[in-house]
Amino acid sequence: MIRVYLAGPDVFHPDAVELGRRKKAICEEFGLTGVYPLDNDLPLDGLSPHDQGMAIYRANIALMDGCDAAIANMTPFRGPSCDAGTAFEIGYMRALGRPVFAYSNVAAAFTERSAGLDGYAFERFDMTDNLMLDGAVADSGSQPITGDAADPFTDLSVFRRCVEALRDALAR
Repeated sequence: MIRVYLAGPDVFHPDAVELGRRKKAICEEFGLTGVYPLDNDLPLDGLSPHDQGMAIYRANIALMDGCDAAIANMTPFRGPSCDAGTAFEIGYMRALGRPVFAYSNVAAAFTERSAGLDGYAFERFDMTDNLMLDGAVADSGSQPITGDAADPFTDLSVFRRCVEALRDALAR
């Protein structure tokens, strides 16, 4: 069965474990195995905060290494762009040559979300997020799937569309 790494800021949600369980169940409906970052059972007790972070980083790298594809939640998180860790995971999976499909529960383009935030120039490419992230998804044979969700972090309807799109692309 195709293993799909589920990247995104979902791990920071107060109900992160349940959210991961729901996402993995949707993947299973489409014949895929969802792999969630919190699937790691790490012994973090007694480690310094820095060492805890490094253990999580290494464990997530190992999870990604064992996956055939990724689905990235590019919903803006703590600002106008997607979560920084998710951006790294998108790049890492593409560097491995694996397909990355993505979604956002906010339909507004990055340009709209970024306009006027500071005195610097901003991207005007009509993309879901930074051009490097959208480009990685495009090179995987897709485009980020977007929609406006009532709750951008718990509504999984756009995620479901993304899982279906990945399944269909892998079947070709």
